[in-house]
Amino acid sequence: MKRCLTDRQREFVDMAAELADRFAERAAEHDRDNSFPHENYEDMRAAGFLRISLPEELGGLGGGMADILPAIERLAMGDGATALAVNMHISPLGQWSSVWRRTGDERLAEFLRLAAEDKLVWAAVTSEIGTPNLMTDARTTATKVAGGYLLNGRKNFGTNTSVATHCSTTARYEDPELGPRLMLFRVALDDPAVTIHQTWDMMGMRATQSNDVEYKDLFVPEESLVHSLPVGHLDARVMETVFAWAMPAFGAVYSGVAAGALDWAKRQLIRRGLASSARVQDTVAECEILLESSRSVLYRHADEFGSRRAIEELTVQEGLSRCALVKYVCTNNATEIFRKLVDAVGGASYVRKLPFERMWRDVQAGLFMPFANYAAKELIGATALDVELAPST
Repeated sequence: MKRCLTDRQREFVDMAAELADRFAERAAEHDRDNSFPHENYEDMRAAGFLRISLPEELGGLGGGMADILPAIERLAMGDGATALAVNMHISPLGQWSSVWRRTGDERLAEFLRLAAEDKLVWAAVTSEIGTPNLMTDARTTATKVAGGYLLNGRKNFGTNTSVATHCSTTARYEDPELGPRLMLFRVALDDPAVTIHQTWDMMGMRATQSNDVEYKDLFVPEESLVHSLPVGHLDARVMETVFAWAMPAFGAVYSGVAAGALDWAKRQLIRRGLASSARVQDTVAECEILLESSRSVLYRHADEFGSRRAIEELTVQEGLSRCALVKYVCTNNATEIFRKLVDAVGGASYVRKLPFERMWRDVQAGLFMPFANYAAKELIGATALDVELAPST
């Protein structure tokens, strides 16, 4: 279905389209070899795509949330794994760019300039085995020492760490006065106390190479502590930055994978002379409706959070519920599109050398990424029934 975009959105989508078509030619090889697409990053760097969420005043392209989401979706149409990986760079930089636009903080400006100069690539490394990754607690520990903290622990799903220079990460600190705190740190990934373990060998999203990241007595200076909150609390700053940006960005990735499969399927159906079939038309219509429904929720989210209305008018739990909803709708609609397309495409959907099969495997990852389905529905349902799940800060 034809998109109605602003001039800025069209500029970014056109950039993403050129890259996506190139990446699609490499996707099968990286999926088969379980390898990271370093050449894709060189192409994105050369095109300026790594800078789309950075302020123009600091050397970026100035895209806000509403500008970035269609571009992420279009990139994922060609290669979902690359789109998911680079999203771990673009989304956090968009978060902090929005904070800089409000505050003018010079330390933050210096950090963003490094990214605009291609001297910094980011990753978000917070997931741990056995935790829901809701930014309320961590098994990684922080121990206070002179001038900073020592971090010890192991993270999984370290997406983008194959190319990132730095990451944001979490650790639990037992504060003697305030009690247990969740600490958010900035970490340099080239530190000798950081080890990236080559553990990634999954069904889909293979080229993300989301390997485990281990910290052994990693010293993090005091100035690299970004934020802290009481363990077990829902936090306004985390909602406003991390979840308000990450959840729609994840939604855009998986919507893009589904859009790519739908585009491929339509070409196959037309080529095979099935476009006039009422059953085929019905299936394609259902898929188009699901995709457009996801886009509607995405753009409502971008409007409400980009304008800060959601941040100013909603409680923290209500805001998080909105974030969970946009990710839930997009990822579940994406998997449903694939289920429906199998009926129309038939056996071609099962042929490994065709892109549909890889896209189908890639899209499954969306269901368990945060907020995973159970966690999202608990948050949405409890909020709708005025049940407080946790205290808010």
